[in-house]
Amino acid sequence: MSPARLLRAAVVLLADALALLLLSAVLPGFHLDRPATALAAAVVVGALNAVVWPLLARLALPLSVLTLGLATLVLNGVLVVFAIDLVPGASIEDVWTGVGVALGLALLTTLLASLLAIDENESWYRNVVRRQARRRGDRTESDVPGVIFLEIDGLAHEVLRRAMRDGNAPTLARWLREGSHRFVRWETDWSSQTGACQAGLLHGDNDDMPAFRWWEKDRGVSVVTSHPRDAEELERRHSDGRGLLHAGGASRANILSGDATHSMLTMSTVLHRRRPIGRDYSAYFANPYAVSRTLVLALGEIASERRAQAQQRRRDVQPRIARDRAYAAVRAWATVVQRDLQVAAVVGDMMAGRPVVYTTFLAYDEVAHHSGVERPDTLAVLRHVDRQLARVQAAVADAPRPYRLVVLADHGQSQGATFLQRYGITLEELVRSASDAGEVQAASGGGDEAIAYLSAGLTEVARDDTAAGRTVERVTRKRRADGVVALDEESRDEFRETADDALPELSVMASGCLGLISFPREPGRVTLERLEQIHPRVVPALREHPGIGFVHVRSERYGALVLGRAGTNFLDEGRVEGEDPLAPYGPNAADHVRRTDGFAHCPDLLVNSTYWDESDEVAAFEELVGSHGGMGGDQSFPFVLFPADLDWPDEPVIGAERVHRIFRGWLAGLGHDSYAATAVDSPGLSTRTSTSGATSAT
Repeated sequence: MSPARLLRAAVVLLADALALLLLSAVLPGFHLDRPATALAAAVVVGALNAVVWPLLARLALPLSVLTLGLATLVLNGVLVVFAIDLVPGASIEDVWTGVGVALGLALLTTLLASLLAIDENESWYRNVVRRQARRRGDRTESDVPGVIFLEIDGLAHEVLRRAMRDGNAPTLARWLREGSHRFVRWETDWSSQTGACQAGLLHGDNDDMPAFRWWEKDRGVSVVTSHPRDAEELERRHSDGRGLLHAGGASRANILSGDATHSMLTMSTVLHRRRPIGRDYSAYFANPYAVSRTLVLALGEIASERRAQAQQRRRDVQPRIARDRAYAAVRAWATVVQRDLQVAAVVGDMMAGRPVVYTTFLAYDEVAHHSGVERPDTLAVLRHVDRQLARVQAAVADAPRPYRLVVLADHGQSQGATFLQRYGITLEELVRSASDAGEVQAASGGGDEAIAYLSAGLTEVARDDTAAGRTVERVTRKRRADGVVALDEESRDEFRETADDALPELSVMASGCLGLISFPREPGRVTLERLEQIHPRVVPALREHPGIGFVHVRSERYGALVLGRAGTNFLDEGRVEGEDPLAPYGPNAADHVRRTDGFAHCPDLLVNSTYWDESDEVAAFEELVGSHGGMGGDQSFPFVLFPADLDWPDEPVIGAERVHRIFRGWLAGLGHDSYAATAVDSPGLSTRTSTSGATSAT
């Protein structure tokens, strides 16, 4: 061991001893008679965790997975009691005191590490990564570099650029300053949301995905991409069996799987996993350090959310939305528990030498929706995600093959007061009042995305033919709909609605600042002329509303039309009368609308909220401060940050399908032969390095 590591080990041991001394002063059932006893206790606890714990964890594995690690804490408490009893001058009352000592030790050592400037990443690396490296028995040794795609959901190019400048993404900023990576912007299609973007990124095909949710007349159902049944169907439509992850790759916490051989927390595969859940989850939940640290950080995140919410209210920060205690728990799941679980899974994939891995960090997107795109607590979460990237990078050194790290976003977010906040009326109410429709189905958010992922995890576990799986299945039986665990009432309602034979007269759905309006009882695509007959006030009401930037509809006479308050864009004829309603949305807006118009399931009417350029704001049709799904502002402009020796086209890259082709080109150029035949985007095929030289962690 190097002198630096010996010194660090000594400092960590002293920090643990100091933490034990503090705990003995505050926990009534725990006593240490002097500092030397605390030092001895720290040595014994550390030794037993290193030697005895692996055997205990293996025996208790099913129970640990079932209880999401709580059994691990209790068992570790037993081990702590045993360790303390071995030390003269130390005493501990019972197992629950031992659990308290284990949790307190995790909390205090984290705080002391910060105060003493100890690298917490190294502590995590020592406790988690190396342990996985020693235990993996299915390692694939190779000189061909693997690629780890790390998606930060909802992070716009310009937001990250400022974050790197201001110290809120130090790991990514370091990669750029060292010259190991390049940072580029790309443009999404009109539907700037995770489902369509990931279909393009992972499968190279996002045709006929107009939004996050939409109505399909031919099937008489609504589609919501975060519902496992719908995600499974969407993957069936868009997969050719040779997605980005098809050659032994891994999908972690995504909507679609990219045809991955290994998947976890992936919406499209939770109902038909390719192997039992145990190995994916157990390596994490069986580790007492990981579980203790995650629990402590989750409790801290709940406290941070409540404090941030109170500060916004006290300072009258606008725009803002109400956030309750239940949301604080959901946020903790997304920003801590799921994050740590997926990082552990990615590290496990690297230790196994898997050729390509794709994971989505939900944390930033979740908080930006509720707090705002660049509010202090949102940027704090971004800093935490950035730290995870450093942890993944640290794991490369122990992997059985070299790895390249690619960080990207699927879309951005745009901010603004919601449509309801601005005008005191929802899009549904506006359309209903203008149409006099009877039965209406409206969807403006469904379940929270973090709840959807938590539900997906429980669904995965419940499908296992194990004691843990059977227990979860029994516990969640009353909260299941269509075979899926649905934790929130609105998700269960949507499942019931799709199974109902009675078609609504009107369907109004929201996807950020994009609104989708269909008349399910009218066959086929309803034209402008037909709408003027059956609901003559709907189009004028939408067109004239100040919160709606434009309305897209198809005309029997003119084809695809975009209607604004002061002008009309005749897309098929290539002409504009009056002011072009698409002008505020960029030079590619007409192409985006024209493409969506050709979708088989294009709604009867599509509306995009107004974009106020002077304030850089949109008006979401959902109750979200930061939103995405349509056009206007940064939501359409995500990023890719990639190794500098890989190529990127000189011209603007538009659409997730094009990005997919570039990614395939990289894999082919790095030596992954199974991608060569379908890597058709020539700018991505060339790399400016040899395979043997591609050994850098980044």
